[in-house]
Amino acid sequence: MKSDSDEPLDLRTLNQPAPETPEDLEDLALGEDYALNPEFVPMVVDALDRGDAERLRDLLGALHPADIADLMGFLSADGREELLPHLDPEALAEILSELDTEIREEVLEHVPSAILAKALGEMESDDAADVVDDLEEDKKAQVLAAMPEMERAAIETSLAYGDETAGRLMQREVVAAPQFWTVGQTIDHLRRESDELPELFFDVYVVDPSYKPVGAAPVSHLLRSNRSTPLAQIMEQVTEIPVDMDQEEVAYIFDKYHLISAPVVEPGGRLVGQITVDDIVGVIQEEREEDILALAGVTDVGRDAGVWGIVRSRLPWLLINTLTAALSVSVIRAFEGEIVKLALLAVLMPIVASLGGNAGTQTLAVAVRALASRELSAVNAVRTVSREMMVGLLNGLCLALATGTALFVLFHDIRLSIAFGLALVLNLFVASLAGALVPLALEKAGRDPAVSSSIFVTFVTDFTGFFGFLGLAALILL
Repeated sequence: MKSDSDEPLDLRTLNQPAPETPEDLEDLALGEDYALNPEFVPMVVDALDRGDAERLRDLLGALHPADIADLMGFLSADGREELLPHLDPEALAEILSELDTEIREEVLEHVPSAILAKALGEMESDDAADVVDDLEEDKKAQVLAAMPEMERAAIETSLAYGDETAGRLMQREVVAAPQFWTVGQTIDHLRRESDELPELFFDVYVVDPSYKPVGAAPVSHLLRSNRSTPLAQIMEQVTEIPVDMDQEEVAYIFDKYHLISAPVVEPGGRLVGQITVDDIVGVIQEEREEDILALAGVTDVGRDAGVWGIVRSRLPWLLINTLTAALSVSVIRAFEGEIVKLALLAVLMPIVASLGGNAGTQTLAVAVRALASRELSAVNAVRTVSREMMVGLLNGLCLALATGTALFVLFHDIRLSIAFGLALVLNLFVASLAGALVPLALEKAGRDPAVSSSIFVTFVTDFTGFFGFLGLAALILL
């Protein structure tokens, strides 16, 4: 068979798959849950191994910068180093702000100072300051020296503020206008100075002659108002954020007042920056992860952490837990004679302690979350603790009835059922009380209730479970 041009067909071309389009790669890259598909990472690794720059460009082009940051977390250290030359400064800027801290620190070691300086110039000042803060001192000096003076000054000013404060979280780029301006003057100014505006902003802050914010004109109000309308007529009240406020407190204020952005002011009240909701989302995520890990007595060691790093982060709390467990077990020794007389006690007492531990953990999780979200304070502490005590008592009674009946059916000993049931009621009551009081006491003492509450609650429930059951068994059965 011949084609219309009478040229012979190359049968090999008929068996080749159709070229992948960008849309095909986008569909292949991510699953329905927006996570990287397992087969996509090996495709990138294969392109890196072959040094196929064109293929890499196509594969990376199918990903959002946040997805590339996620991809780098799945690559080896060598793979990440090989990938860096294929990223231009603008793409690198977006990716660096999305990377996990541990991976970012490693990646920064392999980025030339000149390229990193260009990438930082593409970032907002708060993100750029975070990246510079991760650099070694020698490289930090090289990178800052390669940057334009104004951008360098903005980063150095941000770094002067304390870590995890509003000053470090804010971006210094803001849009401000005097209160005597009209809507038309403001819009004209925004158009003229478009190259100098923040990449993302929601409000135009209205300031007095001393540059103190007196209100904010939302962009949506500007677009709906007549050009002759003074800003003072459409501006809204603002919630000012002190520059030294802790970022967790800032997140609480944003959540409480449903803010999209807020001005940051220095002690004299002068406007020095702004915080937007996209910054707060990251803080909320970070604080939530810290609290979850702290509740378990571990730290975020990252995906690339070594075995010894993980051991060092967890072993101290396990050692403390060993001491509290030893104190709890000492109760068993005091009742050694009773256990010898009735070996069944040794089988049943771990059940009492375990159920109490679970009940205490339930209450503890609720209490720590309530403290973090400011739902639990001195105002309602008595009511909250009383409620948890009642919950523990009722749960204990229900479990005592169910398990006591089961024990009587199995062993036909009503006294054993009564001792076990009473121990359950006592332990669940104490567990709920400890789960509510321990985090409150730790916060009152100025300690993070998420870090060590579980150790103390476990000690209380184990001690009460062993002592309560064995003590009641000694009184009732022997």
